[in-house]
Amino acid sequence: MAKHNERVCIIGGGPAGISAAMYLEKKGYRNYAVYEKLNKVGGKSWSPTLTVNGEERTFETGAIMGAKTYFAVHEVEEFGGETHDDGPNMRRMYRDKDGFVIHPFEIGEDFSVSKTLGLLKLKRQMKKLVKLMNTKYRGYDTYGHIGVAKGEFYGLSKEVDRPLHRIKGRNPNLKDLALPFSEFCRINGVEEVQRIWIGPYTSFGYGYFDEIPAAYVMKYLDTTTAIEFVNMRLWTWKRGTQSIYEAANKKLQHPAILNTEVVKVERPAEGEKGKIKVTIKNDQGEQVEEFDKLIVTTPLDWFKDFADAREDEKALFSKIIHEKYVDFTAVFEENGGPDISGYIFDNMTSDRLGHAMVYYHRWEDLGSNCPCPVYALRNHTGDPDVPYDETIRLMEEDMKLCGFPVKERLFEQETYYCPHVSPEDYADGWYDKLDAMQGRQNTYYAGEILSFGDMEDTCASSRDIVGRFF
Repeated sequence: MAKHNERVCIIGGGPAGISAAMYLEKKGYRNYAVYEKLNKVGGKSWSPTLTVNGEERTFETGAIMGAKTYFAVHEVEEFGGETHDDGPNMRRMYRDKDGFVIHPFEIGEDFSVSKTLGLLKLKRQMKKLVKLMNTKYRGYDTYGHIGVAKGEFYGLSKEVDRPLHRIKGRNPNLKDLALPFSEFCRINGVEEVQRIWIGPYTSFGYGYFDEIPAAYVMKYLDTTTAIEFVNMRLWTWKRGTQSIYEAANKKLQHPAILNTEVVKVERPAEGEKGKIKVTIKNDQGEQVEEFDKLIVTTPLDWFKDFADAREDEKALFSKIIHEKYVDFTAVFEENGGPDISGYIFDNMTSDRLGHAMVYYHRWEDLGSNCPCPVYALRNHTGDPDVPYDETIRLMEEDMKLCGFPVKERLFEQETYYCPHVSPEDYADGWYDKLDAMQGRQNTYYAGEILSFGDMEDTCASSRDIVGRFF
């Protein structure tokens, strides 16, 4: 029990940091501190409130939804007493790049023989992929990426009937998951399934299929989760996804200390005993706190900017890539906005970089007076970034083409999104190198890069780190 008295510093009060604190408490730890430089917890699960028609409503600017496979998120829900049972319904339709309504998955709409044959082909390939993932790629459905580059699997399971239990094994075919997803689909003869996966993947800011290792795509959208997304059997939260972490934070014995930035970390040299000195900065100035262990949940490629990063840390973390995801909450003229969420399929390819890919209509009862977040990516490997101002212009132009001119932009932001590594670095064992660093100088790495950038995988990575090392 002596280790439960160790003082633990958690950097970051997003889903990873709040869930790490929760899992530490569940293991008996009571001497910890969570530092968050913003004035809120939840990170990209940010659900600001607007007054519409005289009533306050929450709107999503980052994370939006979950599914029955969000096992770790559900544990955080239960801890804080939050629920997804009262959230608004998810609804959607599709448009082309010119703003016209299309029906890509409905045989009865815009009927043609070629469309019918295409949908039948898609259905066959979907069944084939499900079988492949359960046989050829057995073991793919674990959280995280340890061992995949070596043809192994090790981690917490995503199996619906036995979630979050630890499994391990060997399957050389798993090395294929390092390939870009488009190439992974080609070698397996299931290219058509990209039409289904692209909606809940690329439009949500996670990158393009020719640049992202298949492991990220298939571990986030495992076949069970993908089917839930297709059928719109999704979780939402009336008070927004941020409420999950706000509620859990309030239940912690030591809630996150807000408006407090970690500006310096000094660790004893390897092999030496001593405390980790953490310098924090807030409106009272700077002060130094001492800890026994450190959990870093903020972007690891920023670690060198405030910590005494070793050369191997700098080298490994410098390989991290992130998406530049832009969104704003659009307000329209009275009765002049959409009344259902829209996916602009044509804009989900890299040749349409910077264009609006999706707009989210959250509250059905508000009809065409509901403000809507609009989302776009402005970076793609091998292409110049689309300038931020040009991205905003394209997004507004796209909404106008859809028939919804933007009157005003609220909560405008560009987000550090979906940290990942290239297919080459993935195949080179980047994740095994990271795992070998866990615990050195009493430092542990968590957060989005450990598994994936959605809140489920992020919370599960904290569960895994605390379970393995604390």
